[in-house]
Amino acid sequence: MTTTIIKTTTRLLAPLILVFGLYIILHGHLTPGGGFQGGAVVASGLALLIVAHEHKKVKELFERAPLSQLESIGALGFLGTGLLGLAGYTFFKNVIANSGFLFGGKTPIGINPGYLNTGGTLAYMNIFVGMKVLAGLTSIILIFFLILKEGEK
Repeated sequence: MTTTIIKTTTRLLAPLILVFGLYIILHGHLTPGGGFQGGAVVASGLALLIVAHEHKKVKELFERAPLSQLESIGALGFLGTGLLGLAGYTFFKNVIANSGFLFGGKTPIGINPGYLNTGGTLAYMNIFVGMKVLAGLTSIILIFFLILKEGEK
């Protein structure tokens, strides 16, 4: 049984944690962090939501959640991004950098002042790894939660 304090705190903190996790994923090529770290932060925000709600509501919500599909998309997307470089180059070559495509903006000479659009394939790899990690960790937390709650009955 969760208290009003836990529910209220979760309602205030969960959106901030989720947005911060997405920020870490998207800025992984510019700052410390990346797909794994951001995915873990998003999964911790989802874990907070899981703990703060009733067993029946969590089970009902996550039965429809596409966690398995999200994890598969993350793995296939990461592999596909790596294979992009094989078109005449090498595996994982950053072929999108300086292409003008999304995340393929012109890279500044010297230190990057924080231009998000300059990561090339690195940004895509961070996004796909983040998807895989958040789906995997959330699935593990959810399984533990559901087993614990079933054991209490």
